[in-house]
Amino acid sequence: MTLIMKLFIAIGIIAVYFAGCSSTPQSQSNANLLPALRPYVQEVANELGMVSAERRVMLDAIATNVASQLRSGKEAQLTFICTSNSRRSHMSQIWAQTAAYYYGLNDVHAFSGGTQATACNCRTVAVMRRVGFTIEDATTGDNPVYLVRYAQDRPPIRAYSKRYNADANPKRDFIALMTCSVADKTCPLVEGAISRYAIHYADPRVCDDTPTETTAYNERCREIAREMFYIMSVTRRQLDAVKITSRLQPRSSLQAESVQVR
Repeated sequence: MTLIMKLFIAIGIIAVYFAGCSSTPQSQSNANLLPALRPYVQEVANELGMVSAERRVMLDAIATNVASQLRSGKEAQLTFICTSNSRRSHMSQIWAQTAAYYYGLNDVHAFSGGTQATACNCRTVAVMRRVGFTIEDATTGDNPVYLVRYAQDRPPIRAYSKRYNADANPKRDFIALMTCSVADKTCPLVEGAISRYAIHYADPRVCDDTPTETTAYNERCREIAREMFYIMSVTRRQLDAVKITSRLQPRSSLQAESVQVR
C-alpha cells in the first residue's frame, strides 16, 4: 500500500469520527447506568443533532479545552456556576458527570457552586428523579444534602448548595461554566479558573407555582442534558481521532523513509 493510499485511509477514518454526533460510540460502561435512567439517556444521545449551530460554537470550544486537558495527562475539572446553586448549575453538574461516564471519560470531574449559597431546590430534585436518577435525602435542614446516583459502579454525587470556591470544589485549574447570566455579570472574576465560558440557560424558577412549572423544569433538564452530552461526545471524538492519527503516523513515516531509500 502506497503512502498516499494510507493517508487517504487515515483521513477517512478521522472523518468518520467527526461526522455526526449520533455515530459516536459510547463507553461499554454505559451498561452500568441505572436501568431507570438508560431510556432517557439513550434518547438524549440520539438528539445531539438538535443542538443549534450557534450553541455548537461555544460547546465545541469547551470540548476542545476538555480534550486538551485530558491529552496533557491532567484531569478535566468543570465547575458550573449559577447565582444560588439551586437549579441550573446542579442539573449541569449531574448531567456532565453522567455524560462523561457514558462516553468513558473517567478523568472528567464535574462540580457546581454559586455566587451565594441557598439550597438545592426541591423542584430540581423532582425533575432529576423523574428522568431516572436515584436521589437519597442524606440530611435535612435549610440546605439538605442529596446523594444523586447515576451508575451502579460510581459513587453518588453530593448535591447541595455552596459557593463555587467552597471546600468541596476545586480551587484552581478548573474550567468555569457560567450557567446563569446574572452570576456571569456579578462575578467578573472566577478565582482559580483556567478558562471561562458563558453557557446561559433560562431560569425555570420563573414558572414556579404555576401550571407550567413541570413543563418548564422538564424542558430545561432536557436542554442541559443534550448539551452536556454534546460536549462529551465531541471530546470523545477528538481524543479518538488523535489516537488514530498517532497510530498511523509511525507507519507512514516508515513508508516515506523506505520510499526515499529506494
